[in-house]
Amino acid sequence: MRKTTVEVGPRQKAAILLTLLGAEPAANVISQLNEEEIEFLALEVARLDKVPVDVREQVINEFHGMATAQAFISEGGVDQARKMLEGALGQERADVVVRKITNAMQVVPFDFLKRADPTQVLSFIQDEHPQTIALILSYMPMNQSASILTKLTPELRADVAERIAMMEQTPPEVIRRVEQVLERKVASLINTDMTKAGGPKMLVDLLNRVDRSTERIIIENLSETNPELADQIKNMMFVFEDIVTLDDRAIQSVLKEIDVRDLATALKGTPEEVQEKIYKNMSERAVNMLKEDMEFMGPVKLRVVEEAQQKFVAVIRRLEEAGEIQIGRGEEDVLV
Repeated sequence: MRKTTVEVGPRQKAAILLTLLGAEPAANVISQLNEEEIEFLALEVARLDKVPVDVREQVINEFHGMATAQAFISEGGVDQARKMLEGALGQERADVVVRKITNAMQVVPFDFLKRADPTQVLSFIQDEHPQTIALILSYMPMNQSASILTKLTPELRADVAERIAMMEQTPPEVIRRVEQVLERKVASLINTDMTKAGGPKMLVDLLNRVDRSTERIIIENLSETNPELADQIKNMMFVFEDIVTLDDRAIQSVLKEIDVRDLATALKGTPEEVQEKIYKNMSERAVNMLKEDMEFMGPVKLRVVEEAQQKFVAVIRRLEEAGEIQIGRGEEDVLV
């Protein structure tokens, strides 16, 4: 009788395997992981309940198969490993195991830079073409990229920032060519898949990690060179749900500028904490009227809700630029 395969996620498999190894071997494995990986595994281990025997066997067998495949691959290559595994596991299982192993062996472009000090990376990329720098920063860990972006000259920083935001898919041959430039200084990697990096979201994540002065300079330069992109970045950096981070005085200032009908539309379908943030800064009578408007409004198209929310965000941005309110960024206030 054929056994039924239970669907178990990669992290769950890793957690199950750790629990089966025992405390000391598991500790040795964990010591080889980074902090983020350890957090993920710890959470999965904490979530584990009783693991059925068949699931344990499934995880152990898969791990054994992949370990065996990796040993075969390192000794005789992928084709040789497939032949050997077919004899032991059958063609179907051998194909699955080899595919998982080869996917796991793919290295992310510029992976070698993850272990490098940002200052060192800066020293050998700052004279490269802005597009090259943008490509490299798009693949580096976010905190390292933010650190390097901050240290570039203002002109270069703005140019690189715009190129990151405009970047979409990069052909493998372009990535390999850039890696070859760095090969004699650090290392070279091979990438065979069309890879997507950069884009407006990437730039927003970077700007959320740099200081306000750097962020302001980049946004100002983008506003001059690419106004539409600058507006897109601004809109992505503060979303409607972020109003919960504003203080009450700021909320009250914004409410004075908002039409009640737009406010009722903007609050449709929003989290309760967002609605409560608004309600606590209104009179009881105004809150009751607002709730009635929302109730009588009935279903509203998402597009209409988002437009109303964008009006709210636009008012917040205008008041911040005028110095009338302050948007919190999770950093300590600086007294001058």
